[in-house]
Amino acid sequence: MAGLRTAEALRRFGYSGPITAIGDEKYAPYNRPPLTKEVLVSNEVTFEAVAFAQRAATADVNWVLGNKAVGADLEAQTVTCADGQVFAFSTLVVATGLRPKRLTFDNDLAAGRHVIRSLDDAMALRSELKPNAKVVVLGAGFIGCEAAATAKKLGCSVTVVAPSELPIVRILGRELAAEIKRRQEAEGVEFVLGHNVTDLVGSSRVEAVRLDDGRELVCDVFIEAIGSDCNTEWLAGNNIDISNGVLTDNNLRASKSDGGVWPNVFAVGDIARFANPLFDDKPRRVEHWNIPTESGKHVGQIIALERLTTGEASPEASAAAASLAALLTAGFKPVPSFWSDQFDIHLLAFGLLSLADENRLVQGDISGDCVFEYYRNGKIIGAAGIGMRSVVQGYRNAFSEKEQP
Repeated sequence: MAGLRTAEALRRFGYSGPITAIGDEKYAPYNRPPLTKEVLVSNEVTFEAVAFAQRAATADVNWVLGNKAVGADLEAQTVTCADGQVFAFSTLVVATGLRPKRLTFDNDLAAGRHVIRSLDDAMALRSELKPNAKVVVLGAGFIGCEAAATAKKLGCSVTVVAPSELPIVRILGRELAAEIKRRQEAEGVEFVLGHNVTDLVGSSRVEAVRLDDGRELVCDVFIEAIGSDCNTEWLAGNNIDISNGVLTDNNLRASKSDGGVWPNVFAVGDIARFANPLFDDKPRRVEHWNIPTESGKHVGQIIALERLTTGEASPEASAAAASLAALLTAGFKPVPSFWSDQFDIHLLAFGLLSLADENRLVQGDISGDCVFEYYRNGKIIGAAGIGMRSVVQGYRNAFSEKEQP
């Protein structure tokens, strides 16, 4: 998604040169959030259900699909793929994103064990979510809770195991997290919280999971939803900070390990670790759904305008230079946003809720539609609501105008 949005922005802002987009999946860009929700509930998971529409402006992009990037030489300006092809670049945009974390067990079975990140993951999982199947989900974050709701809708028996005290508590806070748990339980989902899975039980496929207190939970399907790892290994060996994603400056140029930035290397999407002046000066990766789009647009615009300002002086070049200067001065400061659908829970949020030291119910009732505001040191840093979508939407502009120090 981030790569596609970057290519679209390049064309929209006047770049007419060649664009090559390399991806390890065999599919053209598609929308991932529905994979744990409405797409997984369908009788059949298909690419057409999640594919992004390709605009005419990017019809000439060279899509190199099913060919993973395995190495790069940033000084020589080349990227090497798994099949041995080497691609030269003048500007590199790193949009390799994340992959699901996987645990290693003594009895490290593969059959009956799933993650949800890719279309192929969703296809494999959907084929096993049959009525009366016993499903154990490890992890009570958004992916885990959405997967649990979807499996329950499909007629499965579902148990969520997590070391946390409540689902999604780090982001939502105790009160709203407890309400999410209550509503999930009302739909028949069971929670085993404060515990972890220590091993798998079975001979050829998962038949049960063993918990840290010795209990065993029988299951036909085991879903790991315990977070993500960054796809940065292919950048190793370069002078680039990939200690946690790709560290960037405030315009998403990749930082060198020994200081400074690569002027022609950018990072976008989940993998970019940047400081957002709306909150503070600490670089963070933000895995919310709007970041790939907004970061791709920002970087595509910078690259396109930089190209337009080179060469002979002209009114167009002068206008591009002025736009570029304003863009770089403003920097990248998006208002993060995410949503989650679980049964009849329709949650929408803006801001960085996980930074809050306080949250307040400001509208509605906790057992129905409601809105919470989130504060850090007395200053608002976000809002979230179940239902009341128009109210929550109003926080986007209100919040973006409050540039918190």
